[in-house]
Amino acid sequence: MCLAIPAKIVTIDGTIAKVDMMGNERIVSIDLVPEVGIGEYVLVHAGFAISIIDDESAKETEGLLLEVAEAYEKDQ
Repeated sequence: MCLAIPAKIVTIDGTIAKVDMMGNERIVSIDLVPEVGIGEYVLVHAGFAISIIDDESAKETEGLLLEVAEAYEKDQ
């Protein structure tokens, strides 16, 4: 199963962007979404921004991922 994580674009330098991924900063390639701008959300998989998403979808997905993580921790 593949999983893409929502991330907010913080800075852009050519085809590389710094993103905020649920409080963690990462460097990703924006080769697949060259039209993305600072402040927009993208889905990131394997170091690549693969699509642009709206703020509401990003927040909803982050919430669901946190719920899954909490459920997993309770089972451990």
